[in-house]
This record gives sequence, structure tokens and C-alpha cells, in this order.
Amino acid sequence: MNGTVGAGRQHDNTDAAAAHGGGPGGAGPGHTGGPGGGGEDAVALLRERLRRADEAIETPPGLWARVREAPPERRAVPLVARRRTAYATAFVVAAAVAAVALGVWWAVRPGVAPRPAAPPTVPVAVYNTESVCRDSHTLECALRLAKDPYRRYADRSNAAGRVWHGDVLAARCVVTDGVMVRDEQGVTSTRWYRVSTARGVEGWLPGVRTRNTREVPVCTPRESKL
Repeated sequence: MNGTVGAGRQHDNTDAAAAHGGGPGGAGPGHTGGPGGGGEDAVALLRERLRRADEAIETPPGLWARVREAPPERRAVPLVARRRTAYATAFVVAAAVAAVALGVWWAVRPGVAPRPAAPPTVPVAVYNTESVCRDSHTLECALRLAKDPYRRYADRSNAAGRVWHGDVLAARCVVTDGVMVRDEQGVTSTRWYRVSTARGVEGWLPGVRTRNTREVPVCTPRESKL
């Protein structure tokens, strides 16, 4: 009876060892059998999972088309900008050249001579010593402008125009050595003013026919002649 029981226990131990992968020729716990077989299966399983994951990734629609078309579009934007800048610069340069050309043409256009700058003048008022003529605008109260300050003032041929008391004339210059003139009050002067009226009449006004208090430049030899 003892032998039978011992045999049964030995059989049970052998089955338990086989169930846990042990026993003669077993691969041990965690192994599927054979030398190194468990590591290779794990690598193969990982590779299979990676392949399936890679196959599961889907490319977004139109991605490759956008990738192919993106570089030309990015290159086109700076090109268009450069062209617009070049056109704008060319337009500004052309406008500046046209303005300069127009100004030159206007200054030297044929048939039109440039107007000389008007010489500065000093306003002087006409003064009549006869009080009865100060409010009268008649021929009897008119005062004469002479053509030549070096000729006799009373000569009829030396008359350049008429002025009246209170008229404001534009004096360009004065000569200090002209013919001496005496007014009705006995005041004398050899000063003559080269003047022009509001109507553009030019002549010489005797110094006794004004009470000028402003400085007037002396006439040059050229300005001494009308």
C-alpha cells in the first residue's frame, strides 16, 4: 500500500511541473518552448503592431497636392511684390521727369519772353501848395510830370502827364541835381522823383510837389532817362 501511494504522488508532481512549463526539457516560466523562442516572438509581435499602426494612419485628402503647389505660390508672392514696387518706382521717376520737362518748357517756351522782376518802389503823395486846388480835380489845378528833370519844367514839350493833390505815386528813384523848381510859396528844390501813376504813366515829379519823408534810392545814369 505504501508503494501505491508513493507512485500516485510522483505522478501528481510530474503533471504539476508540466503544467507550469517545468520538467525535463521545459522552457521554464514565461517561455513558449525552445531556446530563446520567447524573445523572438515578442519582437515579431511588436513589429506586427507597428505595421498595423502605420497602415491605420490615413493621409489627409489633398495633402500631397498642397505640398507640391506650395513652393511656387510662396515664390510668386515676393515676385509680384517686387514687380509692383518696380512699377511704382518707375511711375514716380517718370512723373518727376515730366514735371521738370514741363517747367523747363514753360520757362523757355517760344514766343514768350520772361518778365523781368519789377524794381522796388516807394509811395510818394502829390502835394499842391495852393489850398484852393487840393479838393479840385480840374485842369487848372493839375500839376505836371516832366519827361526830363534836366530840362526847363515849364516847357510844353517837357510834359509827360498830369497829377493832382493827394495822388499816390510809385517812386523808383530820385535825382538830386536836376533843374531847380520854385513853388508858389517860394520853396525851391533840385530833387526830381522818377514816378509812375496808377494808370502806368511815367514821368518826373519835382521835389517841391511832394512832402516825402521816406528814403528813395538815387537813380543810376541809366534810370535817369525815361
